[in-house]
Amino acid sequence: MALIVQKYGGTSVGNTERIRNVARRVAGYRAQGDQVVVVVSAMSGVTDNLIKLAREIVPLPSDREMDMLLATGEQTTIALTAMALHALDLPAISLTGAQAGIVTDGVHSKAKIRNITPQRIHELLNAGNVVIVAGFQGQTHEGHITTLGRGGSDLTAIALAAALEADLCQIYTDVDGVYTADPRVVKNARKLPEVAYDEMLELASLGAKVMQSRSVEFAKKFGVVFEVRSSLNDNPGTIVKEETESMENVVIRGVTLDKNQAKVTLVAVPDKPGAASRIFKALAALNLNVDMIVQTSSHGSGAKATDISFTLDKPDLPKARKTLDALQQEIGFTEAIADEGIGKLSIVGVGMRSHSGVAARMFETLASNSINIDMISTSEIKISVVIDLDRGEDAMRVVHDAFLGAGA
Repeated sequence: MALIVQKYGGTSVGNTERIRNVARRVAGYRAQGDQVVVVVSAMSGVTDNLIKLAREIVPLPSDREMDMLLATGEQTTIALTAMALHALDLPAISLTGAQAGIVTDGVHSKAKIRNITPQRIHELLNAGNVVIVAGFQGQTHEGHITTLGRGGSDLTAIALAAALEADLCQIYTDVDGVYTADPRVVKNARKLPEVAYDEMLELASLGAKVMQSRSVEFAKKFGVVFEVRSSLNDNPGTIVKEETESMENVVIRGVTLDKNQAKVTLVAVPDKPGAASRIFKALAALNLNVDMIVQTSSHGSGAKATDISFTLDKPDLPKARKTLDALQQEIGFTEAIADEGIGKLSIVGVGMRSHSGVAARMFETLASNSINIDMISTSEIKISVVIDLDRGEDAMRVVHDAFLGAGA
């Protein structure tokens, strides 16, 4: 008998028939004698609709009330999933994140898990129940509902697997596993049998929609091996685990395109100590994650000044603009220019550590296809470039062919 944690994403529970399909899959594991904890997301489209409703009331709703609102999406799914299991004569009970013992910090909309008390889940499992837990949410010590950010149900599942010391963790989605690129864009993309934590972390943070990056980071920290697989078939998925020596033989593991990025350029920032610090400290105070940063000499002012450009997630742009507008007179830059028409194209692979010429090959491939590079960022195992979003998918295809195509 094994203890299994399974997570089902929004598409996997997108309607009542798919929820019944999840129940049937869970019933198969219960028939083998396994204990099963099921983590579910909100039904596909529900979270977006709730956000739309909130913004019809007020353009920038408070984070606390948004958490209260958005948490209802997962709570709907857990109850429906429990009902579907009851219809199969299986005992099941649904729990909110708080009822499951998930305690978070107080950062609304992007809360971090502080600890999990799994005693109640163990008691319910030992009584013969399937336990269904609302993903994406928890509760502070003070009793406030918080959410874990987009894709937070992945984090819920990984964290529960660690706290429960589960034998198996499965992340069910609408694709068969982790691919070398988005198969909807790159037709010759291939499913990967295994991926190292570091590679999966980079792929997830750079736009691959299969996993939330924080959940991968958590899995690496606590050694949770997990499988990404489809809820729509029984094909084996992709195992995400600790890096092995043989993994370095593959130079590039995958190509991603993040369309959810915006670029902000602050023009003619006074070139003196402390200016950049005040800018990014203010953004950090709002829990806004800044990614690529480039500073160049400014031609917009006669005084000694620099232009500072950085990227961040598009949904965070209104908050960033509001803060920067308040800082403009204090710091003295002339204007803040926002550009939402960009994409971040990245290649990832632990093999980059031991192979040279990867960046040159990527840049040459883009140049030969008349795709201009705006910004560049690198690490040990990834190279990212900012390009025009209109050329994003073209760029993804040609770079994939260069490194992972049949003739590569």
